[in-house]
This record gives sequence, C-alpha cells and structure tokens, in this order.
Amino acid sequence: MTNPVLILGAGKLGRLALDIFSGNDVLVYGFLDDNKDLHNTEISEVLVLGDINDESYLGIIGNKTEVFVAMEHKTAKEKTVKQLLEQKKTMPVNAVHQRAVVSEEAELGHGILVAAGVVVNPGARIGNHSVIFSGAVVDTAAVIGEYAEIGAGAVINSEAEIGKGAFIGSGAVIVSGVKIGKNARIGAGSVVIEDVKEGKTVFGNPAAEVGK
Repeated sequence: MTNPVLILGAGKLGRLALDIFSGNDVLVYGFLDDNKDLHNTEISEVLVLGDINDESYLGIIGNKTEVFVAMEHKTAKEKTVKQLLEQKKTMPVNAVHQRAVVSEEAELGHGILVAAGVVVNPGARIGNHSVIFSGAVVDTAAVIGEYAEIGAGAVINSEAEIGKGAFIGSGAVIVSGVKIGKNARIGAGSVVIEDVKEGKTVFGNPAAEVGK
C-alpha cells in the first residue's frame, strides 16, 4: 500500500490500527472520532482531526487516500462502512500486522484487522470488517463471518464457522466443524464442542448457554 490512510475511530482499535500501519511503513493521515475531547489531540504524533462524519476530511478519501474503519460499536461501524460504499464508492483497506502469519492460500475480505502473532492457515476465509486480536489462530478451512471479533489467543479449529457479528472471547477454543451463529457470544476461555445458535451466549468448558 502506497497511499496514506485515514483511520475512523481513535479508541483501542484505532490505536492498534495505527501501530500496524506504522509497522508496515504506511503513512496515517489522521484520525476521525466523535469524542470531541480527543479532537486536536495526538496519538503517537498523529492528530485526531474531527468527527467521523466531517466531510472536509472524508472528502479526501478516494484515489490518493485510503480509509480504515476502527469503530468499536458494531452497529455504528456497519453504518459507516455502508456510507463509505454508497457515497464514496470506497472499500476500507486491511490492517495486517507484519508479525502475523497469513497463508497465501487463505482468503481475506476487506477492512479486516489482523493483530500481531495471529496465524491464518491455508483455506481459511476471513469476512469483511472482522477483527482478529493478538495470537489467535484461524485453522485450515475455518470461516470467519463479516464483523466478527476473535479475541486474543482464541483458536478457531479447522472447518469451524463463525457467523456474522459473533464475538469469540480471549482464549476460547472452537472445536473443528462447530458452527457459531450470527451475533452469538462465546465467553473467554470457553471450549465450544457443539453448535451455538444465533444470538446465544455460552461460557465454560464445555461451553453451556448462559442463563438456561
């Protein structure tokens, strides 16, 4: 990537994205964030310029400036991505840490964050705008849906499927072939040995539905 990047969101994901882009020698133009307390402050010498929807800055997105969406609220993130596609005809770029190991035989979408120490093995598929935190493993032929979040050190074993918007807590293990439904939540350290339905929360070893 040769063009500078504008990061939308100056929270923990934005800071992580900055670290990744800087490590890959990609210039970060600045941040946009709706927290006005951050405006005109610097994060590692990169300025928070204004609000997420500040058109004076969004207007630079295009042929010479890329964009990465690092917003932490999933609904707001989806809305912003939709606006970028419809109004700017622009798809956010990926932020892949230089110390991540991503197989050339894996399939990555757009707008994905892959942190340090992540391993993505051959045949794995990573959906658009998902986030994979440090040290997680996505094994052979596993599928990660759009807007999913995979916590630090989690293991998604071969041929497991993670639905759109699902959250996998740090250190969780999803056994081979298990399917995690859309917007389901898996507690940290859980071992999931059977399918989890859409919207459900499970925790434990073996994982069981919370509140059932």
